Amino acid sequence: MAPKKIALDWIEGNKERIIEISDAIWEYAEVGLQEYKSSALLADELEKAGFSVERGVAGMPTAFVASYGSGKPVLGILGEYDALPGLSQKAISRQEPVKEGAPGHGCGHNIYGTSGMAAAIAIKAAMEKEKLPGTIKFFGCPAEETLVGKVFMVRDGVFDGLDAAICHHPGMMNVSNLKSSNAMNSVKFHFYGKAAHAAGSPTDGRGATDAIELMNVGVNYMREHVVQEARIHYVTEDGGHEPNVIPPYGRSWYYVRAPERDQVEQIYAWLLDMAKGADLMAQTTHTVEFLTGCYNTLQNKALSKVVTANMREIGAPAYTDEELAWAAELSGSFAPDHKRNWLRRTNRPRWQELQDTLIDTSISESWNEGEKGGGSTDVADVSWNTPTIEYTTATGVLGTPGHSWQFAAVSGMSIGHKSLLFSAKTTAASILDLFAKPDLLKEAKEEFAERTKGIEYKSPLPPDLKPPLNQLEPQK
Repeated sequence: MAPKKIALDWIEGNKERIIEISDAIWEYAEVGLQEYKSSALLADELEKAGFSVERGVAGMPTAFVASYGSGKPVLGILGEYDALPGLSQKAISRQEPVKEGAPGHGCGHNIYGTSGMAAAIAIKAAMEKEKLPGTIKFFGCPAEETLVGKVFMVRDGVFDGLDAAICHHPGMMNVSNLKSSNAMNSVKFHFYGKAAHAAGSPTDGRGATDAIELMNVGVNYMREHVVQEARIHYVTEDGGHEPNVIPPYGRSWYYVRAPERDQVEQIYAWLLDMAKGADLMAQTTHTVEFLTGCYNTLQNKALSKVVTANMREIGAPAYTDEELAWAAELSGSFAPDHKRNWLRRTNRPRWQELQDTLIDTSISESWNEGEKGGGSTDVADVSWNTPTIEYTTATGVLGTPGHSWQFAAVSGMSIGHKSLLFSAKTTAASILDLFAKPDLLKEAKEEFAERTKGIEYKSPLPPDLKPPLNQLEPQK
């Protein structure tokens, strides 16, 4: 029996368990670096299937590597499983949280991690039966949303020796796209002033939040003088408590993004000067807590072709009348012009023809090679160390906002389940092609070598920096 058929049959035969695992992670909805139950569930399942599992890699309790086989090639599958704060949502087509204010899977990472796990076990089934040489690895990667997991794993050598990597992200279209992402730095500024009675003795106080606000003003004036593709955003995590107490402490959290790593570094250096200037104006002091940084993504055209061919061979899912009715109700929650504007921003050829489509069942060639997206991902740092592709399958209703209650809803119901199984099959088939056809892997590696020629990857992380395990918890 052909290896791909063995793998696809395994996924089909175990689809109820695969869906059960995805739904369990959807219900756990654990934020980055706190995905204890989610990572344990995936790691345990891989261990039961015969993988050797190393847990707690790169100083992160929820990061792991599961391996099967020996020798070359060494092929990897990436998995994510972190949820987003405040996006708790039932798997229904109207907004209704499971628990008000709790996290939810508004980016579909319950599907991301589970589809990769299922693909890895299916590949092992084919390797065992057909006695295929080589090694398959599943990388359990925490905290993608805050750009932490993979960057620390890369710095600590977890991906060393990998010949290629494939990963899948739930999306709105079936496409192995070649669009890049922004490089990024994540940093917190801790400002220290002096408490005083804001009415009785204001001259005795120095407001830490004054410094935060002054810094924010400076950064907003800076925007005119950096590359127009740069994106700088911030929140005030601690802005004081009662108005009649001058805050002695305040904390802001910044993301700095730009198309290339060196551009981020230039803007970041200016940002550090802004903090110093705020101190001079507010007579405060501050410390800098650098959390993480990442590169822009290097997608791989050779791997994209392999994934696209397998998506077409397997075929996109079909949807029932009930699922389409559910999708139509969810689509009604968007503003009237939202979908049109979203489709326009994709730059997809003939995007106008999709305006009345609820779920995109077409499988497109990538149309966006050379484009840069506004977001960032720590998949990028893997892509600078081995040929990598991250593709999407249609999970959300067309036009669904990313990081939204709508995406959380669809990630926990049957439309999301179909994307889960489709992507598991696609990843498994694509990896098996790389095992069986050395020329495909050779082409991907040659492209990678050409794209990185003369460019040295340097981790954006200081060598002694530890993962920010408490970054989503209140701190002082």
